[in-house]
Amino acid sequence: MALKSAALFEKMDPFIKSQGADLVKKINAVYFFEVSKTKGETPQVWTVDLKNGNGSIAKGKVGTADATFTMVDDDMIAMAQGKLNPQQAFMQGKMKIKGNMAAATKFTPDLLPKDAKF
Repeated sequence: MALKSAALFEKMDPFIKSQGADLVKKINAVYFFEVSKTKGETPQVWTVDLKNGNGSIAKGKVGTADATFTMVDDDMIAMAQGKLNPQQAFMQGKMKIKGNMAAATKFTPDLLPKDAKF
């Protein structure tokens, strides 16, 4: 079963291509997103590189992440739609963060496309 988040990451690609150089200057970090349908399932992983070149997004783990976000698909979508606050998600255990917390806080929901169809 395909994750709804896959559409979200596909939508991020043109955004990063158009805004990437500015995002790299501002954010300077690589992120892994581990998203699973339900807790405990093997996650699908996306790499969002906002550190190198003009930025990029790729399926799978590419390079080394400064921070890794782990969550279930529905929570990832809720965050992209502005229905779930990232700080609340973290405090409620809906999102796990590994790695550099300062880098993690630079990735905000405004970097996620609002118009992805789910």
